[in-house]
Amino acid sequence: MTRTSMCVYHLFVLSWYIFLNFYISPEGQDPRISLIFQNGGKWKYLTLLNLLLQAIFFGVACLEDVLKRTKGEKDIKFVTAFRDLLFTTLAFPLSTFVFLAFWIIFLYDRELIYPKVLDTVFPVWLNHAMHTFILPFSLVEVILRPHCYPLRKKGLTLLTAAGLAYVSRTLWIYSETGTWVYPMFAKLSPVGLAALFSLSHIFIIGIYLFGEKLNHWKWGDRMQPGKKRK
Repeated sequence: MTRTSMCVYHLFVLSWYIFLNFYISPEGQDPRISLIFQNGGKWKYLTLLNLLLQAIFFGVACLEDVLKRTKGEKDIKFVTAFRDLLFTTLAFPLSTFVFLAFWIIFLYDRELIYPKVLDTVFPVWLNHAMHTFILPFSLVEVILRPHCYPLRKKGLTLLTAAGLAYVSRTLWIYSETGTWVYPMFAKLSPVGLAALFSLSHIFIIGIYLFGEKLNHWKWGDRMQPGKKRK
């Protein structure tokens, strides 16, 4: 793919995620949406945090595409490094986790994570936009160009910190409101919750390592120190 085509693609995906973030808003819409977002707001849901994260990542990718054409690769190393760090440690692992975790639980018992009543609030296409199309966009990004992974310890530390931040916020919301972000949490004992959070952390670490292997399988040692960046 040429640089122009890649820039157009990134702009398209960025526009898509911006549209989704503004579309899923409690302001000026069905009052039932405001009810769903009470006790923690819109950003209590990992799915919606992921949509925001993807918009930020593709915004950075667009910026890098433009700067690469106007300033050259050597002058934008910081932007490129930030793009890679954002994608490898957060954007790819989180989009893949949301896709897999949502559909596994949904197919087992949708009432645990996305009750059927939500179909009357959010159209089917929006459900797939939030939980299905996020994975293909991330996989295409892996295929389009190589990404420089940080040292594994650094990458996993950043991913773990993000996970702890979300779990802490989830527990804080429950302590303040008495309601859980997801219905399935209410069915678990404290030990069960601890086990679920621990298994989820192990799961997303596995996704991170898979992304690292996938990047290496597609691009080999191109992103190793001393290798030429595409």
